[in-house]
Amino acid sequence: MIAALASPRRCVVWFGTPDGAERNGLARSGWPVRVADVQASGVGARNGDVVVALADLRQGGLDTLEAMEGMVAEHPGVPWIALVSPETPAHEPRVTSLLRDCMAVFTSPIDFPRLYESLDRLAQGGVPVRSEPDMPGLVGSSDAMRALRVSLRKYAPVDLPVLVTGETGTGKEVAAHVIHQLSPRAAHPFVAINCGALPSNLVQSELFGHERGACTGATTRRIGHIESASGGTVFLDEIGDLPLDAQTSLLRFLQEGTIVRVGSSQSLRADVRVLAATHVDMEKAVAAGRFRQDLYYRLNVLRVQMPALRERGSDVELLAQHFLDTFREQHDCRALAFSAAARRALRAFNWPGNVRELVNRVQRAAVVAEDSLISVYDLDLPVRPGHAPAALDRVRVSAERDALVACLRETRFNVSECARRLGIARVTVYRLCKKHGLALDELAHSGA
Repeated sequence: MIAALASPRRCVVWFGTPDGAERNGLARSGWPVRVADVQASGVGARNGDVVVALADLRQGGLDTLEAMEGMVAEHPGVPWIALVSPETPAHEPRVTSLLRDCMAVFTSPIDFPRLYESLDRLAQGGVPVRSEPDMPGLVGSSDAMRALRVSLRKYAPVDLPVLVTGETGTGKEVAAHVIHQLSPRAAHPFVAINCGALPSNLVQSELFGHERGACTGATTRRIGHIESASGGTVFLDEIGDLPLDAQTSLLRFLQEGTIVRVGSSQSLRADVRVLAATHVDMEKAVAAGRFRQDLYYRLNVLRVQMPALRERGSDVELLAQHFLDTFREQHDCRALAFSAAARRALRAFNWPGNVRELVNRVQRAAVVAEDSLISVYDLDLPVRPGHAPAALDRVRVSAERDALVACLRETRFNVSECARRLGIARVTVYRLCKKHGLALDELAHSGA
């Protein structure tokens, strides 16, 4: 039990056995550690105390897990974080249940800067790796993301066009959704249109609709995307790819607030706010004659620049853990968190595909990972020069390679039999061969 003794206003209640470095590191950061009796009957704290509970799952048995599970259920107001190791049984139901109740998961050795940041956020009543309630999807605590949130809050209530710019995969549609949800139009439709995916001969019809008989195949009247969003918001993604004739019609709509369906001469009022996004340099597109200057000025009333992932510092780790946690909610997988080498690789990588690329890599790594910690190899990321995996990681990788080669040779390179003996899937054998640079045909030839 967390005893009601003289204690600091902030503390970590550690259910388990921290080592000296862990205790001292937390104490120096202003978070003294109390080691709790895991079999205690309850959790409590004096008025004014700021308490975060830490479930150390590195060595605990099933009785320990059961006791921790009971404390989490009995005291839902106390924020919990978990500490795991590669040996933590990720598929044990009690482990899975406990981890889902924790606000954050850390691996051993602990990434102390990230732990301090999470503790400070929990002390302020925040959730360390999730987005703000009114800004779903915008995860991160970097200066770039804080500035972005400020801009979105300012622009949302103002019924003017917004141009969202940034590289591919930075989350431009997510930002547009947030603007809509924070605006007075939130109760009305949000219609997203990818201008780059519209067939050139159907752009006008898709945006503004058509009358029956207006063109071949037009057997009935069709309501366009802009008209269908009446009262709400239209998001024109990849606006830079819009053909020039459609640009003229869109400009008329922005100037007059009216549309004309293809095949009709009647103007229709359309009460719609327009948000647009592009990854191209619009100034260069205007200079090259690919985009109307007057339309650009109409769209670029308010502007949001989405930061590239490489500009967001430690956000990449918060996002990676967030995407892994989200994936685990829907799929069974061994992975709980990321190894120290994987975290270094995440920070060092340039991320040309930005957040979209990170999501894909994390999901793929969660599927292929054989341990509770995702490795740099699972992420298929390069190891930064001068930041090679720690000695223990190298030993583990070497042992894995040796065991794989030995089993392949013992089974005469029968992949199915090798997979059966190792207790893994055939596809995992192939993945491990790729991971360790092993060519099956060359191995078979050399071992013959």
